[in-house]
Amino acid sequence: MARARATALLLDLDGVLRRFDPAVAAGVEREYGLADGVLTEIAMQWGRLRPVLTGQVSHADWMSSVADALAEPAGGPDRAREAVEQWQRYRGEVDTEVRDLVREVRDGGITVGLATNATDLLDADLAALGLADEVDVVVNSSTLGVHKPAPEYFQAACAALDTPPARVLFVDDEDWAVRGARSAGLSAHRWGGTADLRYLRAALAY
Repeated sequence: MARARATALLLDLDGVLRRFDPAVAAGVEREYGLADGVLTEIAMQWGRLRPVLTGQVSHADWMSSVADALAEPAGGPDRAREAVEQWQRYRGEVDTEVRDLVREVRDGGITVGLATNATDLLDADLAALGLADEVDVVVNSSTLGVHKPAPEYFQAACAALDTPPARVLFVDDEDWAVRGARSAGLSAHRWGGTADLRYLRAALAY
């Protein structure tokens, strides 16, 4: 039996609706004599990342811990803090083609939500990027206390959309998140770039 067409769209933020230019971090690393990729490498260490994604620590505390870890290679704690602050001033860029899709499907009656593993800085980021009013709901792991790909995360997301899982199409650029969504009963698509927009338009009922 064919699956019911989706009536709600659930989008990942980073890697789908927001992009980060890697040249920004690379420039900071060169300026402060840090190894290529070390800012992201330290920040994304799971023992450091998980607490901020589940709301146990703040974004500011997370970045302080990154600066502490970089104190020696940066040439001291003050330089490490300056490097992290400079890196963090860049909050990414909106993929305008994806934003336009969001506007289009909402105009067609589709409920759209953001589903993101994020920190307590998310609301400020969405406002700064002009995205705060572009979606109907925001599902932030640090507010929920649980992160993708846990089934509880997707249950909460579907409840926020007021849509049963079988009628939700989830889009993410990470395989593990897509697999988690499918296990929770959602339709899910691995985002490969704006060439996928045609597929998403065809998959939605509007």
